Amino acid sequence: MYLVGEFTKGKSILWHAGASSVSIAGIQLSKIGGASAIYVTAGSDEKVDFCVKDLGATAGFNYKTQDWAKEVQKVTEGKGVDVIIDFVGAGYFQGNLDAAARDGHIVNLGALSGTKLPAGVDIGQLLWKRLRVEGSSLRSRDLDYQGRLRDKLESYIESFEDKTFKIYVDKVLPWEKIVEAHQLMEKNTSKGKIICTID
Repeated sequence: MYLVGEFTKGKSILWHAGASSVSIAGIQLSKIGGASAIYVTAGSDEKVDFCVKDLGATAGFNYKTQDWAKEVQKVTEGKGVDVIIDFVGAGYFQGNLDAAARDGHIVNLGALSGTKLPAGVDIGQLLWKRLRVEGSSLRSRDLDYQGRLRDKLESYIESFEDKTFKIYVDKVLPWEKIVEAHQLMEKNTSKGKIICTID
């Protein structure tokens, strides 16, 4: 995450799971990082509207009702996007290749749809588009890296205090309602964090 501002200046970016907490932060960081355009995918029109109207994304696509890769190509006039941040994995791999611009950068941060590519995935675009695919996970990072990431976040304190950066909390529940919290997550209707408190 701390590299978002460094590699989006003047570039277009696509955030999958646009209403998730990580993407909410990423969209805002992309804006101050100087991204030329910010696109999102989300699972409902309500979430897409939230990303565009509340967070300032350029455009969004409902992955349940639209072919988001084709829509990206349309809004970019066939160019595609320079950077794609993906949490979905195998199910989006072909779409990411299709939506990426030449010399594009695809970053996989999760594999919600699994890690094994379906039959028929065509990796030819890796070659002729000169794409770079990268994986990353905070859990596999050492404590020194995680500390530097925390320190970088502290450099944005003023942006949180003056409300330039917004934190979105969908629901706060006592820890005794952890089952309800999981049920809310499984519904996939939340925007931002679901928090369980411990007294």
